Formats: sequence, structure tokens, C-alpha cells
Amino acid sequence: MSHQTSPLYLKLKERHVDLINAVEALGKAARDSGPLDEKTVQLIQLGAAAAIGSKGSLRSHALRAMEAGATHEEVCHAIIVLTSTIGFPTVAAALSRMDDVLD
Repeated sequence: MSHQTSPLYLKLKERHVDLINAVEALGKAARDSGPLDEKTVQLIQLGAAAAIGSKGSLRSHALRAMEAGATHEEVCHAIIVLTSTIGFPTVAAALSRMDDVLD
């Protein structure tokens, strides 16, 4: 399973090089600023993507989490544990999107 950068992101990067470079540098600095491993970081970002309903980010972080060693079950569990925080409908929608990504 390989993560491919979305065409939208590539278009934004082409049009706004300095901005996207700064966003990427900020993300790297945040990831590198503490003890969490890459799998954990991606599962946290997956949860945030589910919470805000971002389809592209949800897909990206699910794939990145799996590239970092997360299993299908861990990806789904990272979303399921959000039920009492973000609500069942939002969790169900995110899990449905995961079916498309993980199948």
C-alpha cells in the first residue's frame, strides 16, 4: 500500500510554493519535537482528520499510519475510540471512508 500525494495538494504546492514549504516544515518540526513514534503521530492525526471530517486528510493519515506499521484494526480502532468525543455519526462516516481506503 503506497501513499500518493493528492492532486489538489500538488496543485496548491505548485501555486503557493513558499506557503506549502512552510506548512511542511511546521509539520516536520511538530513531529520531531517529542517522543512519539511515526505510527502514533499518524494515528493521532487520523483521529483529528476524522473529527473535522476531512476526507483527504483521513485517507492520507490512514495510509501513512499503515506505512508506519499500523494494522487495519489499529486504524479502525483509532477512529472507534472517538465515538464518545465526536459522536457516532461522524465515526460511522469515517469508518465508511476507511472501507474505501483499506479494501
